[in-house]
Amino acid sequence: MSNAALAVKPVSHALEIHPVAGRIGAEIRGVHLSGELDAATVEAIQQALVEYKVLFFREQTQLDDQRQEAFAHLLGEPVAHPTVPSREGTRYLLELDGAEGQRANSWHTDVTFVDAYPKASILRSVVAPAFGGDTLWANTATAYSGLPSELRELADKLTAVHSNEYDYAGAKPDVSAEKLERYRKVFTSTVYETEHPVVRVHPISGEKSLLLGHFVKRIKGYSQADSAHLFGLLQSHVIRQENTVRWRWQAGDVAIWDNRSTQHYAIDDYGTQDRVVRRVTLKGEVPVGVSGQRSQTIKGPDIVGV
Repeated sequence: MSNAALAVKPVSHALEIHPVAGRIGAEIRGVHLSGELDAATVEAIQQALVEYKVLFFREQTQLDDQRQEAFAHLLGEPVAHPTVPSREGTRYLLELDGAEGQRANSWHTDVTFVDAYPKASILRSVVAPAFGGDTLWANTATAYSGLPSELRELADKLTAVHSNEYDYAGAKPDVSAEKLERYRKVFTSTVYETEHPVVRVHPISGEKSLLLGHFVKRIKGYSQADSAHLFGLLQSHVIRQENTVRWRWQAGDVAIWDNRSTQHYAIDDYGTQDRVVRRVTLKGEVPVGVSGQRSQTIKGPDIVGV
């Protein structure tokens, strides 16, 4: 674990913490999530989230849509997805149904096509397939710290353009083309482009991490070919197997991840089985790079001239 991570306030012993993998992920036992959790437990969860990057809670069957949103309010300010409508009867909850083509089977950080993208995501399994459908998370902070020094110095200087226009149809053999096209139209109903530093500084831990994932359209200032090579080189360090954790879902499980220092991948290997998860995201801050540069949205509904 990096020195920056060790500088974070130690996690309260009130939580029963069981690490799941060597560099990322911990299961929290003995906690029933709700909007009535006491302040000490909420603070301990916040601390553990910064340290372990993704937290897992089994058997949270007491949560429904409203209770999930109420719990989210304890951890931050919930925000709705910028283009996809919230689930009926909720303000912030996004449903992802594999049968409707909502299969994010590529590495990404949530909603990086806007500047102040979410600081955290809270995902609840509603229907879990009997086999397949696991999710992977990667630690983008250890990915950065593990780069050769010369590559870290280059990454510190790079800016990437992120957009919600990307290849939705790639490798989704169990979903009809019509459903994929329908979801793509919703997802890109407003097109965003945002410039982010490739390396961001975590506002709490001070850790530096790689800000990449499938929303990256290009590396600013480079040709398309060179941009693709640079992206592939840096992204390969993020998704090294020893840098990841894998979770086998059961209905009622909840995962919470620090969206500022992780990427994730929902594996599309469950065929035509049902898989439904519901997510609430929490308002984030505008990322700041190593030299103090701030992210900025360059295309979107509030940008003059667009």
